Amino acid sequence: MSLFLPLTILATGKALPSRCVLSSELDLQLGKPRGHVQKRSGMVQRYYARDDECQSDLAARALQDALARADLRPGSIDLLLSASGVQEQALPATASRILDVAGLPDGTPGFDIAASCLSFLAALHVAASLLNTGSYKRIAVVASDLASRGIDWGCAEASLIFGDGAAAAIVERGDGASGIESYLLHTYPAGKALCEIRAGGTRRNPRVGVEPSDFLFRMDGKGVFKMAAGVIDEVLERLLAQAGVGLDAIQTIVPHQASHLGMRHMVQRLKVAPGKIIDIYATHGNQVAASIPTALHEAFVTGRAGPGSRIMMFGTAAGLSVGGMVVRL
Repeated sequence: MSLFLPLTILATGKALPSRCVLSSELDLQLGKPRGHVQKRSGMVQRYYARDDECQSDLAARALQDALARADLRPGSIDLLLSASGVQEQALPATASRILDVAGLPDGTPGFDIAASCLSFLAALHVAASLLNTGSYKRIAVVASDLASRGIDWGCAEASLIFGDGAAAAIVERGDGASGIESYLLHTYPAGKALCEIRAGGTRRNPRVGVEPSDFLFRMDGKGVFKMAAGVIDEVLERLLAQAGVGLDAIQTIVPHQASHLGMRHMVQRLKVAPGKIIDIYATHGNQVAASIPTALHEAFVTGRAGPGSRIMMFGTAAGLSVGGMVVRL
């Protein structure tokens, strides 16, 4: 049975750091033969933030892009949700740092929702829930991540798949014609150590002990794939059943851009034409929580998502989590 939650996406926007890095540049940096990084990572290019660029500035640019596209005033936003996979700092909330530079009025509430690479979906569901209580009328959901700051270049498996970026969506309850038809987030804590950054919180710090490598991202790719593969079919089946539709009723699929192998596996597993899936991995890489909303923005600006269509957003995340959302636009 569909658990319909009215929601209208008024606008989306995105922002990228100024530095575009070609895979051929990383070949030189890593002392590898030409073409090695592209063959290994599946990427032609990705974007890395310079040292003087920060996460909240990138998020603010994405929000301002969304506002401009819909000709909306910053003051019309009455709540900001930061949906970043990794926060700008431990305290305060990244939302407060975004609000500081985004041009929204002082006093605008904001808080963080963190679910790793699925943070945007979790925040969008929270936004829809709040809008349907009447607590707020217009909410901005912004995801921004600088994955390049946590790369361990000694780990070929994890170091080559990431890029930086930010994306935003501005939403209202709307007239009830459009909305979330289903939403699922399943977390399997047995996989909590498969993708992690150990430091940055209370677990590892200067007082209880910390190593420089604890601040870098580490991943067991084979372990992630094995665990996710064991549950993904059931989650997809339940997601579609909750929406009351089959896969043939989905016009566009917007997946987390996890890796080139992950994208290829998605096409094979779903048995759909590649053109039905938004794939920006080769030019953006895995942007952590910004990945899904950046791909969603691509769907809108290329005309592959629009009023009357139905989209499915889906992916995996550290935790280990698997989840998705079906939205009728």
